[in-house]
Amino acid sequence: MPIARNSRAALLTVTIVAASVLPAWVLETGSAANAQGAVQSISAADKKQGAEAHPQLLQEFGGPMTGAQAAYVEQVGKTIAVQSGLSNAKGDFTVTLLNSPVNNAFAIPGGYVYVTRQLAALMNNEAELAGVLGHEVGHVAARHSNKRQSAATRNSILGALGSVLAGAVLGNSALGKIGQEIFSTGSQLLTLKYSRGQETEADNLGITYLQRAGYDPRAMSSVLQSLANQNALDAAIKGTGNQVPQWASTHPDPASRVRAALSRAGASKAGRTNRDVFLNSINGLTYGDDPAQGIVDGSRFTHPSLRLAFQAPNGFYLVNGTRSVSISGQSGKGEFSSASYSGNLESYIRTVFSGLSSQQQLAPQTIERTTVNGLKAAYGTARATSGNGQVDIMVYAYEFGPNQAYHFATMSQAGQSSQFDSLFRSFRRINASEATTIKPRRLTLATVKSGDTVQSLSAKMAFSDRPLERFLVLNGMTSSSKLTTGQKVKLVVY
Repeated sequence: MPIARNSRAALLTVTIVAASVLPAWVLETGSAANAQGAVQSISAADKKQGAEAHPQLLQEFGGPMTGAQAAYVEQVGKTIAVQSGLSNAKGDFTVTLLNSPVNNAFAIPGGYVYVTRQLAALMNNEAELAGVLGHEVGHVAARHSNKRQSAATRNSILGALGSVLAGAVLGNSALGKIGQEIFSTGSQLLTLKYSRGQETEADNLGITYLQRAGYDPRAMSSVLQSLANQNALDAAIKGTGNQVPQWASTHPDPASRVRAALSRAGASKAGRTNRDVFLNSINGLTYGDDPAQGIVDGSRFTHPSLRLAFQAPNGFYLVNGTRSVSISGQSGKGEFSSASYSGNLESYIRTVFSGLSSQQQLAPQTIERTTVNGLKAAYGTARATSGNGQVDIMVYAYEFGPNQAYHFATMSQAGQSSQFDSLFRSFRRINASEATTIKPRRLTLATVKSGDTVQSLSAKMAFSDRPLERFLVLNGMTSSSKLTTGQKVKLVVY
């Protein structure tokens, strides 16, 4: 969550929950080639549509990264994109490395392709990066989004993006369905999924592009496996099981796709992977949250620039987004955010309620005033009806200055809103000294020495929980993997 800006209390950024479990590879529309390979080049309309959406997408996903790392990703992305036949000119493609702590990649009309630094950090060679971007370009080339989108969602790229993302995070749980009704982004909240056939086609196109560019086509299978492993690890860390499909809502069933991709690539001549070039190029990437957007460390969120902090309740986990921080658990959901503040907390709370749902008119029955850790605060609750019963919606707001307020908006089954009491009481200011202790994690390389083991190297990871599992997934390894002296591996350090 970056430095706050005025926005209505929409739970669009709660969609980051899904992306953090596995990428919500979400929106690829535009002109393209059909399944048989007939090419339709990028049109002027595509370019105009993409150019209009591009700055908004950058804002939604943490902004673009610059420098040598971004230039390297751009070069690889353009090299693979021209294999699609959408255009033979690398200059027709805009490839962006996003400053986002979620595993995500997507593409939009006009030759715009995106990948986050977090997803890049999970990869282990250049061919895997090319494979991911090729998969995304493949969805565009096969016009998959055109085939699956309704006329309503085609009206706006960002509207459709919000729809896909919201559907991905909310999934099929009972609270998820309630959430679709209560916390609306204002666009039609549809769970748009690619079919298995479309996923297979995009995988196959990505493999074809890898072969054309001279990369090892088996990289598609290995990156799919790494993402499946990351999903399983995230689920284990959060204690959620695999509630969200392993390839997120929009990219289902990675296990069979790993096997299919490996089978398809198996008969192909192996190409280059450029492993060392890739690792050297991504060395130093920020890993996880950027302090400028606040840091999630376990169940605690701290924002050194805004000088604030809070703690999630037991059984809930936090995921930082570009406009809010999501709070998720088995028995409820919520977000931390900000909105325009005129100096009246009661008006602020009513405004937040009015923006929470496009399906129902929500307003607090009463608003109570209190003080939390020296801050003026107020809260209100509304009960809403859904097809699965009744839910309690609570908005708890804090005055942080004459022109600044923050709030939590939470949702729980009727009568269970007290589970968020510790969250509401935990919100506090932090001083300058505490703010300076907040440091980012970053990716670094280590060269395996004689006597090194996965256990000894994983002990250097900047995590107190599951350092060995994190090290193995980060490096595409398993517990039976053997290290070789001189081999480069990735570590996450402070």
